[in-house]
Amino acid sequence: MRHDPGYKLLFSHARMVEDLLRGFIPEDWVQGLDFTTLEKVSASQITDDLRERHNDLIWRVRWHSPNAPPCWLYLYLMLEFQSSVDHWMAVRILTYVGLLYQDLIRQGQLGANGKLPPVMPILLYNGRPAWTAPCDLDALVEQVPGLEGYRPRIRYFLLDEQHYDEARLTELRGLSAALFRLERSQTPEAMVEVLTLLVGWLDAPGNGSLRQAFTEFLRLVLLPARLPGVELPIMHELSEVRAMLSERVQEWTEQWKQQGLERGLQEGLQEGLQQGRREGRQEGLHAERMLLSRQAGRRFGPAIAARLDELTVALDDPEPLAAIGECLIDCASGEELMQQVERIAHDHRTQS
Repeated sequence: MRHDPGYKLLFSHARMVEDLLRGFIPEDWVQGLDFTTLEKVSASQITDDLRERHNDLIWRVRWHSPNAPPCWLYLYLMLEFQSSVDHWMAVRILTYVGLLYQDLIRQGQLGANGKLPPVMPILLYNGRPAWTAPCDLDALVEQVPGLEGYRPRIRYFLLDEQHYDEARLTELRGLSAALFRLERSQTPEAMVEVLTLLVGWLDAPGNGSLRQAFTEFLRLVLLPARLPGVELPIMHELSEVRAMLSERVQEWTEQWKQQGLERGLQEGLQEGLQQGRREGRQEGLHAERMLLSRQAGRRFGPAIAARLDELTVALDDPEPLAAIGECLIDCASGEELMQQVERIAHDHRTQS
């Protein structure tokens, strides 16, 4: 199972959507929602154009206020797992909301006053780069004096998982926050801590379907990503996942640490290359050297990091730096690393 269907399975449960709104949207109108009316809009109620948006979910819920008549509020939940930021996301959302409105008109799903219901677009993004695209379409359209009244207007609510630190997610104590903590967990111990909370929160018999969704997400998506190549036992309940992790936590901790190092180096080196393209060759090479130095210090101590700095300062090409990054992953000791770095530096001087 890929990441996106796993998330879609979880947010196909009303309790997850309610928890997301209550925990992550700090706006007054949320207090006026009657969550007992929360219902998912079925695929048969929308056109092929929207049905092809496989990663999106549409929900509706009744909203009421003492000063206004009750109405349906539609929630357009977009699940984004791409590794890059879509600068034009607001334009895409304008299109999707327009298609949804066309469907509602076709079906006669209008308010008592004959008006269209409000739609709240929510972008749930879990990519590693911070989301930098404008959340308001207005920022993407050229401003021409006299034409202000004709400018399309729409904005979406951005929920960037990486924006929330561990302390904030722990404080929220909800199902969605627990999901985000699982995604960000760096050790099996951290995952067991969150799973213990989830097992308690979802213990009631009526939560069986949601427990199963979390179990499937862990078994088919998250754990295989953390432990590639490891054959996992068949698990049918969250409590079984927690027990399995607790039993094998010592065995897997070192493997997780090594994978984290590899992932950090690969992503960091790629960042260095991108920075080099953006800001100039020398700045990018400097960023790569700094990354290698930090990782060497973490693995083998400050003395090795200092020796590495001396050897890499004259390297003016990203290729030998990338080779050193691979050695940093593979070498078992600081001395072995230094031997490999000296070889790479010598070869580079010879070829230059």
